Amino acid sequence: QVQLVESGGRLVQAGGSLRLSCVASGRTINNYDLGWFRQSPGKEREFVASVVSITWWNGGRTTYADSVKGRFAISKDNAKNTVYHKMNNLKPEDTGVYYCAVQERIPTGRPTEGDFGSWGQGTQVTVSS
Repeated sequence: QVQLVESGGRLVQAGGSLRLSCVASGRTINNYDLGWFRQSPGKEREFVASVVSITWWNGGRTTYADSVKGRFAISKDNAKNTVYHKMNNLKPEDTGVYYCAVQERIPTGRPTEGDFGSWGQGTQVTVSS
C-alpha cells in the first residue's frame, strides 16, 4: 500500500503561482498513475489533473480539467518518488483543498473520485482576489 502526503498549499494572491508536492512512501511510484483533485467549500471533490506512467520515461502522459488547462502542470519525479503540481495564474475559484491519489482503474470518461484511491490528507490552497 502506498501512502501519499501533500504539501505546498498556502494563501496566494490571484495571478500568483504555487507548486504542490505529493511524496509517496511504502511503494515506488514508477509504475503508478497519479492524479490531483480539489475540493472547494460546498462542492464535491473534482478532478484537476493526472499523469499516466510511461515506464521508459521519467514523466508520463498528462490529462487536465478544462478549467485548468494552460495554467496547471502535473509532473512526476520517479527518483524522488514525488508528484508535483505547478499552478500558474491562480484564480479565486482555484481555492480548495488539493489531494493527490493513485489511479486504480482506467476512467471511462472524465476521471472521477471512484477511479482513484490511496488518498493523501490534502493541502489547503487559498487564492485571494
